[in-house]
Amino acid sequence: MSALHIGMITREWPPKVYGGAGVHVNNLVAALRSHHSEHSVSVDVHCFDGPRTDAFGYELDPALPPINPALATMLIDHEIAMAMGRALGERAQIAHSHTWYANFAGELARRALEIPHVITAHSLEPRRPWKAEQLGSGYAISSWIEESSYRNADAIIAVSDGMREDVLESYPFLDPSRVRTIHNGVDSAHFAPRHSRDFIEAERINGPFALFVGRITRQKGLSHLLRAWRSVDSELGLVIAAGSPDEPTIGKEIEGLIAELKESRKNVHWFPEMLSHENLTELLTHAEMFLCPSIYEPLGIVNLEAMACECPVVASAVGGIPEVLVHGVTGDLVPYSKDARDFESDFAQTINLLFADDARRERYGKAGRERVRTQFNWDRIASETVSLYRSLLH
Repeated sequence: MSALHIGMITREWPPKVYGGAGVHVNNLVAALRSHHSEHSVSVDVHCFDGPRTDAFGYELDPALPPINPALATMLIDHEIAMAMGRALGERAQIAHSHTWYANFAGELARRALEIPHVITAHSLEPRRPWKAEQLGSGYAISSWIEESSYRNADAIIAVSDGMREDVLESYPFLDPSRVRTIHNGVDSAHFAPRHSRDFIEAERINGPFALFVGRITRQKGLSHLLRAWRSVDSELGLVIAAGSPDEPTIGKEIEGLIAELKESRKNVHWFPEMLSHENLTELLTHAEMFLCPSIYEPLGIVNLEAMACECPVVASAVGGIPEVLVHGVTGDLVPYSKDARDFESDFAQTINLLFADDARRERYGKAGRERVRTQFNWDRIASETVSLYRSLLH
């Protein structure tokens, strides 16, 4: 077999990684570059946020007048596609894009370079109507970019079977054979139990605690968790690692709910800045449980990261989460209800029951790490992705 040359297109690339898609791309690129096949896989990364040494970075000329952010995204995508077309030597054989921010560049590369375009579906605009709060009129543009890119893509990777169903339901014009599930993963050597308590002690996090990690967005359901917490055993503390609100309204709502909760609870801690990897894994290792109250979640890498650190998980049964978390084995699933009070009550009750059962939490933690290690490793994901690439070149 000949070598493969991939043009990976992403908005997020270290150090500016703020969501699951960025984590995914970073791990996928590393896994593809080290993939043990007969011939090598080379990957050029094309990303936003300006020049850097480890990728081709793009940004708009700061002298340009301010424009709608969605239109700015399209201009950057145009620059990416043009640069891919000017490449000499190992020119990309496949364009692989992640999220609507990058999909337009992949579509342009598909047309201009006459190469296959692969999309990884991390989320879907029709499933996130609250994004209109963040993007304003740009939501119509992002939705159009996503729909047209999906319509023309040669293959679409869904990060879970639940996500695959969402893709086909949202875009019924797609041939199901073009949509393939390749589960997301986590590096279980990078995410592993960390027994130090330095950060916990420095921040004076006393007593048992549960942990939430995620961006402040409607999707993650943090407001539901904060309201549910009023009914959680007062002996259990809550650590919230959440920042980067999508827009001011949700940011102020979360800030208010946390302030209100702190009036009645002494053991509530909020870290709005992104935690270092060492501090995050320390919290995951020592938390009584990890909490994921999402109302929409294609897969939920954070749950895999928690499981890799032997932390039991309580999560809503939405999207791809039930494919990660085995109910009664690695954690507990809570059915999602559009009736907020029912969902919050059920979530609080599930937390209380698990908090009262030390043996079950320990059993969940051990089983969770084993499941991540054997079922969600990046070597397998790289192998399946390379097979998909090759199928498009024959």
